[in-house]
Amino acid sequence: MPPKPSPPIGGWRYETKMKKAATYVAKLSLLCCCLIFIPFISSAQTRGKVQVVKDPLIDTLIARRPYLNKTVSSGAEISSSGFRVQIYFGSSRQAAYDAQAKFMNDFPETPTYISYIEPNFKVQVGDFRTRLEAQKLQSELNGMFTTLFIIPTRINPPKSENAE
Repeated sequence: MPPKPSPPIGGWRYETKMKKAATYVAKLSLLCCCLIFIPFISSAQTRGKVQVVKDPLIDTLIARRPYLNKTVSSGAEISSSGFRVQIYFGSSRQAAYDAQAKFMNDFPETPTYISYIEPNFKVQVGDFRTRLEAQKLQSELNGMFTTLFIIPTRINPPKSENAE
């Protein structure tokens, strides 16, 4: 009977390491090939053209926008940023109306606004474009009302005398 062949140097572990190394090299070479050819494939795409389909009235509105922002049709109100003086804040409706009436007796031409945001009423007065104008009214009202605040808000700008 012939003698059994002796295992290779390093034993069977050496063979399995070599097999793993071979599969690793094969995977690495496949990855390198993919990384080399992907830029060529992506650059082969052509650029397309975008066609915008829209209603022709949109162009008309865009052209009229500056004009519409400057003028106001009759009956419509415009608003801008400004300030109002808040003369009352509380939960009593009657006290809110009393504060409004008290203010309107002394300043009949200044507009007043009552708003209700549950559970409180607010009475705000005036439409001032600058904080300085609101502060002037606030200083005049110091003795009449206990709590006065200047509130930045959207206002109805006063009508100009040239508009009539």
